[in-house]
Amino acid sequence: MYFKYTVFITRPIILFKLIFVMVSSHDYQEDKRNKKIKIYVNGKYYIRDKAKISVFDSSVLLGDGVWTSGRIFNGNFIFLKDHLDRLYKDLKLISLKLHLNRKELSNLIYKTIKINKMKNDVHMRIIISRGLRSTPYQSEKVVVSNPSIIIIPEYKKPNVEIYKKGLRLVTVSTIRGNLNAQNPQINSLSKLNCIIACIEGHKKGGDESLMFDINGNIATNNSTHFFYIKNNSVYTSKGKYQVTGITRQKIIDICKKNKIKVFQKNFKLAEVLKADEAFVTGSFGGVVPVNSINKKKYKLNKNNLTYQLKSWYEKLLK
Repeated sequence: MYFKYTVFITRPIILFKLIFVMVSSHDYQEDKRNKKIKIYVNGKYYIRDKAKISVFDSSVLLGDGVWTSGRIFNGNFIFLKDHLDRLYKDLKLISLKLHLNRKELSNLIYKTIKINKMKNDVHMRIIISRGLRSTPYQSEKVVVSNPSIIIIPEYKKPNVEIYKKGLRLVTVSTIRGNLNAQNPQINSLSKLNCIIACIEGHKKGGDESLMFDINGNIATNNSTHFFYIKNNSVYTSKGKYQVTGITRQKIIDICKKNKIKVFQKNFKLAEVLKADEAFVTGSFGGVVPVNSINKKKYKLNKNNLTYQLKSWYEKLLK
């Protein structure tokens, strides 16, 4: 988190405008090409500012649906199988049957990449809602269409500054709930739990929020997965109270392949505050170092294991 001052000089008054800038694992470099991207919405492609969906869509009325997002390199959707595995698993968990099978959806994804003539530095979000409803109501019995499909491809390259500066995490009172309340493992459109945690963290001066589970253990962040390092061993939660993490699993696999001890376990905040390093993972930012948690500071230098893991992970993207 940092501030920028913009000075406007008029005669005879000098005006100061304070711009608040929040660092995030989702910081990206602006790209003018995004103004002309073609977005898929239910069978048709629309230029960005023309892409719309009905106010009676389940995504608008209730946040009823699921999504996934990933990166495009050399025209390929990275880890597409893993993303489709998670997407179709989540669809099943919310009793939503998609009218497209995996191959058909995959073809649609690659058609969207081709139509946009995209190759690299692209981030794509795939959104599935339960479809149009005849009236604003929760019951699936008022759904009157096939599920809605939205595919948004953007030129979106991570801001390299986040890897140099790292993220400031703060713990928040908003927790990850129980599986039989609103299952936190589902990557649903209903992100209010994470949004509230995110806002709470920003109010406390953090870049992202570190959330507890129902038992007081560290669970995850509001938009990324959490790891810490102690004595060159890597630790992360058991994953019960968080979205199935694709980048998270890749890091676990990388540790095992390179004979780095990695543990999936329950742990308290006190253990994290004694760590040597910490980092977060996500499909967009990959591996992002943490510079502090609450008042605890972590030293960032090129010899950190975090940066080695980042390097190994990035080789998977080629």
